[in-house]
Formats: sequence, structure tokens, C-alpha cells
Amino acid sequence: MRFVLASASPARLSVLRSAGIDPLVKVSGVDEDAVTASLTDPAPAELVTALAQAKAEAVAAESPVAEAVIVGCDSMLLKADGEIVGKPGTPEVAAKRWAQNSGTEAELLTGHAILRVRDGEVVDRASGHLSTTVRFGTPSEAEIEAYVATGEPLHVAGGFTLEGFGGWFIEGVDGDPSSVLGISLPLTRKLLARLDLSITSFWTPPSA
Repeated sequence: MRFVLASASPARLSVLRSAGIDPLVKVSGVDEDAVTASLTDPAPAELVTALAQAKAEAVAAESPVAEAVIVGCDSMLLKADGEIVGKPGTPEVAAKRWAQNSGTEAELLTGHAILRVRDGEVVDRASGHLSTTVRFGTPSEAEIEAYVATGEPLHVAGGFTLEGFGGWFIEGVDGDPSSVLGISLPLTRKLLARLDLSITSFWTPPSA
């Protein structure tokens, strides 16, 4: 049985590989705006979970392998004022969000969906979400400008990373650090357990 990651995120792939799993990567190509528009006033946690589910389902429909678990993920930042934001997309938006987030705390919401595929058909599903508090530092205007210029924050949830350039400006996290990197190891393990699967069965033995 293959472990399939329905994401193009290098950070998610790195987390899994560091934790003993070398997944098959299959990008879903889901139109996130269309999925969001199809939902009626979803709560933030419902939104990230629905997006994760849509990504996993899209990959499952293409049946990359006959026997697999397919993991879909999505993350968004829930700000203190209740606004939920995804990827900035442009330098202007990224800079504005960093100016707003400076010195504050926000909740990084991570939704996961796991599908069990047998003989090319989905036979079971499990999904869930969790929240991790992110404490932002207070970078100077010059530091924000330099960070945005790297291009890194444009294509990541909330406009920041923990493991990259953005890590210099994050004071700390309260909760699961792996969820801030894009895929929660504890949540993934628990969801697999709901499908009667052990995460250890997917581990790749370390090289001698």
C-alpha cells in the first residue's frame, strides 16, 4: 500500500521524509476558490477540512495506484479579528499582512483528509483539523521588504514559513509545530488509526 501526498508543497514532503515516509506525490489541481464558493458560510475549520477533502478526492479520482492512502491537506491563518486568510499571492498583499500581523498572535488552522483506496476505489475516509497558535515577531519595514522580496511568503498559508526565511520572524508556536509546516504528524497518525492503519507500516527503514 502506497502513501500518497496530494500536495505540491516541498515543506509537507520534507516533513514526511524526515519522519520516515517517502510518499508518492500527486498534485490535485483543485480550484480552491471554486470549492470555497460552493460552501455556504463555512466555519474556518470546516473550510480548511473541506479543501483538504477536495484535494484528496481529486487525486483519488485519478487512481494513481490500486492500493493506497491518499492524504490531502490545507492550511489557513485565522487572525485575531476573525478574518481567515490563505496565500497572499502578490508582494503587496504579503507585505500588508506582515505589517498587520507584526507583534500579534494568530491561529494556523490545518485541515487533513485521508482516503483509503482499494482496487482503485475509495473504501473509507477520515478527516479532521487542528489549530496552532503562532506568535509573530516585530520585523522592521526593511526586514519585511527583504522577506517579501525572497518570494517565499507569496505562496504559503498566512504568508509565512517556520522552516524558511520566515522563521527569523516567528517568536514561537503553541501547539503542533509540524502542522505549521503544513502536515500534522499527530493528526495524520490519528486519522490513519481511524482507518485501522498504523503509521509505522509506512515507515522507510533508515539507511545503514
